[in-house]
Amino acid sequence: MKQISLITLLFCCILSTTTFAQKNKKFDIIAYYTGDSKLIDEYEVNKLNQIIFSFCHLKDGKLSVDSAKDSITIKHLVSLKAKNPQLKIILSLGGWGGCEPCSNAFSTAEGRLKFAKSVKEVSNYFKVDGLDLDWEYPAIEGLPGHLYQPADKPNFTELIKILRSTLGKKYELSFAAGGFQKYLDESIDWHAVAPLVNRINIMSYDLVNGYSQVTGHHTPLYSTNPNEESTDRAVTFLLNQGIPAEKLIIGGAFYTRTWKNVENINNGLYQAGEHVQGVDFKNFATTYTEANGWKYFWDDKAKAPYWYNAQTKTFATSDDLKSIKAKTEYVKEKKLGGIMFWELPLDSTRNGMVNAIYEVKTAK
Repeated sequence: MKQISLITLLFCCILSTTTFAQKNKKFDIIAYYTGDSKLIDEYEVNKLNQIIFSFCHLKDGKLSVDSAKDSITIKHLVSLKAKNPQLKIILSLGGWGGCEPCSNAFSTAEGRLKFAKSVKEVSNYFKVDGLDLDWEYPAIEGLPGHLYQPADKPNFTELIKILRSTLGKKYELSFAAGGFQKYLDESIDWHAVAPLVNRINIMSYDLVNGYSQVTGHHTPLYSTNPNEESTDRAVTFLLNQGIPAEKLIIGGAFYTRTWKNVENINNGLYQAGEHVQGVDFKNFATTYTEANGWKYFWDDKAKAPYWYNAQTKTFATSDDLKSIKAKTEYVKEKKLGGIMFWELPLDSTRNGMVNAIYEVKTAK
């Protein structure tokens, strides 16, 4: 009897160790998606673990799907799970400029409960797997003119608590976190929030954004100087807060930030300029060509690419295939939870950024 118990105990130890190891190897590829019900079928959904439908908004304090078109899209996304058992469909609230009422709506217990109940109702109706809060930003300025207040920080914690208790343990709960230091320092009570969410989607892009009058890497893996924001800087900060590595998701940018009137100094990097519309990854190959006057540069310290056009004095910064592979290797090395990106319709339908992530993820 003792021998059988010992063997059973040993088997259980091996099983639990294996389970833990498998858990540590979990690597999610997460796509934010603003497209419709037809566009998604052009992409390799089998390489994704989550699709985050973007965006839902607040209407009278409740989670609201904006239109019949969006309803059709969400239903179609959910139907994709039949062929893709690994896939989860998440609804996202807000986005840049999409959370104007959030500070006020979430400022009372009644408001937070009202919202949580609406999330449960909408989630049950569509049979989605979770919610991603994209409030930009609690307690600090986001879109100019939007209300933000110091109370947002504790209110965000209380919001997460009521969402978790209302929706249950199996419901996927995440939030899009600013990847810059002011957000990391001031917006979230990390110790209170982290145990209640499945993952933290670090927006480690737009670190030099459209309001900047100086160029720089907008989505670098590493900082090139002590004052520069980067993916690694945000990850290191959160790991130092004691957040489990597997809850941290880093961000990839499938688009350029671009500036004009940039002098030909240091190939346009860290120079004054005027921000203009950027380019989607799927158009990089036809836009950033030598024939068009562009030169490609690689910053080996930042692990980030950039482009400069001396003829038009234009500078561009983004992720590309090389940098997204470096980010994927970083996720594996740090045993993080995966990579998310903005956004799937900006990618090539084949042999693009998602494929590059997937190839590195699945390589032995």
